[in-house]
Amino acid sequence: MPCEVTSRFVLLYGSQKGQAQSIAEGIAEEAKGHGLAADLSCLDQNDKYNLEEENSPVVFIVSTTGDGEAPDNALQFVKRIRRKTLTSDHFKHLCYALLALGDTNYANFCNCGKTIERRLQELGAKQFYATGFADDGIGLELVVDPWLEGLWNAIKGVLPNMASDRSAHLKENAEESKDLFSPDVRLNLLTIGERQDCTSAGTAGNAESQSRDVGLSTVLLASSLTHSLPPLSVSALNVPTLPPLYLKVSLQEEVLREVNISKALQMTRDDSVKTALLLELDISMIYQPGDSFDVYCPNRTTEVDNLLHRLSLYNQKHCLVNISLIKDTKKKGAQVPSHIPEKASLHFLFSWCLEIRSVPKKAFVRALVEHTCDSVHRRRLQELCSKQGAADYNLYVRDASLSLMELLTAFPSCSPPLSLLIEHLPKLQPRPYSAASSCLRHPGKLRFVFNVVEFPASSERLVKRRGLCTGWMFDLIHSGPFSMENTESSDSLPLPKIHVSLRSSCSFRPPSDPSVPYIMVGPGTGVAPFIGFLQHREETRKTHPDRVLGNTWLFYGCRHKDRDYLFREDLEGFVSSGTLTHLKVCFSRDDAVNDGSTSSAHPTKYVQHNLRRHSRHVTDILLKQNGVIYVCGDAKNMAKDVNEALVEMIRDELKVDQLDAMKHLATLREQKRYLQDIWA
Repeated sequence: MPCEVTSRFVLLYGSQKGQAQSIAEGIAEEAKGHGLAADLSCLDQNDKYNLEEENSPVVFIVSTTGDGEAPDNALQFVKRIRRKTLTSDHFKHLCYALLALGDTNYANFCNCGKTIERRLQELGAKQFYATGFADDGIGLELVVDPWLEGLWNAIKGVLPNMASDRSAHLKENAEESKDLFSPDVRLNLLTIGERQDCTSAGTAGNAESQSRDVGLSTVLLASSLTHSLPPLSVSALNVPTLPPLYLKVSLQEEVLREVNISKALQMTRDDSVKTALLLELDISMIYQPGDSFDVYCPNRTTEVDNLLHRLSLYNQKHCLVNISLIKDTKKKGAQVPSHIPEKASLHFLFSWCLEIRSVPKKAFVRALVEHTCDSVHRRRLQELCSKQGAADYNLYVRDASLSLMELLTAFPSCSPPLSLLIEHLPKLQPRPYSAASSCLRHPGKLRFVFNVVEFPASSERLVKRRGLCTGWMFDLIHSGPFSMENTESSDSLPLPKIHVSLRSSCSFRPPSDPSVPYIMVGPGTGVAPFIGFLQHREETRKTHPDRVLGNTWLFYGCRHKDRDYLFREDLEGFVSSGTLTHLKVCFSRDDAVNDGSTSSAHPTKYVQHNLRRHSRHVTDILLKQNGVIYVCGDAKNMAKDVNEALVEMIRDELKVDQLDAMKHLATLREQKRYLQDIWA
């Protein structure tokens, strides 16, 4: 049925941490200025849209979470469109565009977006604009900004075609849209636009007047967070549209498991580069090897108090926060954030609900401009949120992991209202940790291990700080009834408590058939889940001594054998009992040759080197014995290096080229025989 010509389009998002939702909401707001109306919905709000009968363009903004999984609010949508009963012409009437968000530090980059697009095309949907794949590892805006620039012409171009004979024009439209997104055009899109009226709070004035306002000294030799250099300092700026306000906040006077920490142990020597701690929790939950759990930690009290002082709200920190929507707000789909509880005190809100350390997004920086008095500060904030200032934003804000408080310290004339912070600060997310124990070995207990994360001081951050959750747990232990010499708690002092919830794993578990051989790769604290694997295996052997067990390999690595070799006694015990068939260890900072190798031609500095040394055994397990390989640990370096090593090993074993080797490895991943539990 021919589509009716209209200025309407459908805008759907799937978002785990709010980035895709924020982009979608920005599109909905900007649509008005292009003479378009966006029907904005979350993908799980299927009562608000109907793709089976949709005759207007549809735009998807979707992120990817976990190991290439769909966000929670997109899971049901993905399941619906993957139903095998759907025919190949189910969506033949549908014209779509898609922006996928991901992070190349993790495997399965933009997998949710790719899955949705592949299935839409299988069901007959037609693409009217080239898909964008934005990488949070280098900066989403590098793809998002030019993609959004071209979106409006693409929508306007497809509307008349949808009202006539689409079949003759869709292919041509797709090609034109790709041209809009080509590298040459992208450079044009990022050039400085026409200068705008300086009377608008959201735009820059002419270059000459701005130069006078900024007052740059001729002796300024380097740019910084608070100062820029020409040409940026004298350029007209394309500043984003001011996000509409939508929350009304006032103050009035005034469900998780809480478990005890029963044991704490420092796993590394004091002279180690990193400090690793093992905690044991009293817990009634049943968990399986490979499961992880969330730890809910608060923001540091000193940081909360400093922020409240900066906002002139410290004396009201015990007041209750009343939040409601502004009447007649222009924000599309405005609602009070679901992570804001009713009747919470201001201090509780900043302690447990809002991620005050999060890096302010450009939309937040744009909103801060409106509450900045000093003209120099105001101009610099405009630069940081503008297209022209993208490089400075990445260098001084994003890459420096600058927090809101650090930004406000750099710009003392900026005084945002409380409502702005609640609108823009994301939810304080729990931190996941892998279980490093088995219920069979430690009934009623759960153990986990972590490194205390340290962030060094910098020009923007004058003092070093610890990671939010690891620093909090470190302080909890050292101020509690524990000492590192006596790991059991003192009877005279109460046990410290933390809030946790279980995150069951559906795939990162030992094979259900114990005769299947498997390989574990886990340097540093990445060994944690494999301790649970092996404890479970050892206890199962005791109750089923006649059961046939496949071979197990563990590739472990650390810096120094005598300083940070985690679970050394446990691992050697697993080998002695026959639970672990092969233990291959390397020490990256020790001078001695690792793992018994006497040949300098085959150094085993890292786990990927050890994998290559034992390539024949590894490939035999994976390619001939239908075995499984598990990788746990750092995503940015280790996981990528291990992946590259596996590709090379498969290539050499099968005598195929690089591309075919990558396809074989991808097949292992699809068969759930190459599994990762990694983090950035």
